[in-house]
Amino acid sequence: MTDKTKKVAIVTGASRGIGAAIAERLARDRFAVVVNYSASAGPAEALVGKIKANGGSASAVRADVADPASMRSMFEATEKAFGGIDALVNNAGIMTLAKVADSDDAMLDRQIAVNLKGTFYGMREAARRMRNGGGIVNLSTSVVGTKLETYSIYAATKAAVETMTAILSKELRGRNITVNAVAPGPVETELFLEGKSPELVERMAKMNPMERLGTPEDIASVVSFLLGSDGGWVNGQVLRANGGMV
Repeated sequence: MTDKTKKVAIVTGASRGIGAAIAERLARDRFAVVVNYSASAGPAEALVGKIKANGGSASAVRADVADPASMRSMFEATEKAFGGIDALVNNAGIMTLAKVADSDDAMLDRQIAVNLKGTFYGMREAARRMRNGGGIVNLSTSVVGTKLETYSIYAATKAAVETMTAILSKELRGRNITVNAVAPGPVETELFLEGKSPELVERMAKMNPMERLGTPEDIASVVSFLLGSDGGWVNGQVLRANGGMV
C-alpha cells in the first residue's frame, strides 16, 4: 500500500503530548499522518522519523491553527503529498488559567484564537475537502462538566467546540463523515502539569475513581476507536475520557 492509497489523517498540535500519542496511534492504524506543529520543527520531525522507523507514513507540516490561510495551506499540502484527507484531529490548544476577575483581554483573545477559531478553521477546511467516509475528532475537556475555578476561558472555548461538533455532524449528512469530540480529564502532559504543585496534581488525580491521571495513550485509544471501523456508528457525540470524574 502506497502513501497515496492509505487513509490520511491530519493531527494538529501533534509534536508532543496527547497529539503525538494520537499521531503514533493512527500511524499504527495504517493512516498516513500529517504531524502539524506551530513553532519548533525538531519534535515534529523526530516524531515523523519514529513513525517511519516503525513502518508508517508521516510528514511534518508547519501551520498556525489560529490563521485561516495557514490552515488552508496545510490542507492543500496534505492533498498534494498524500492525495486526499480522510481524518482530522483538532488537538492543538492552549490553556492559561486565572479567575475571571484576574483575566486580561490578551488571555481571552489568545485562547479563543487557538482553541475555538483554530478548531473551527480545521472543521471548515475538512467539511470542504474531506473524502466521503472520513471522520473528524475535536478535543474538548471534561472541565466543561466539572466547571473548576480558574478554568473559565479555557472551558468556555471547549464548550463552544462541543456545540460546533454536534452541528457539523448534521451538516455533513449524506457524506458518511462522523464528527465527534473527546473530552479528557486530567492527563499527564506538559500542558496540564505546568504551574501546578505536586499536591494539586495528586489531588486532581484522585478526583476520579480510578485514582490516577490519564495518559496520552488513553486518549489516543479513544480517538483511534472513533476514526476506526468500530466507531462508525458514533456521530455527533462527546466522549468523556476521564476515568469517571464526571
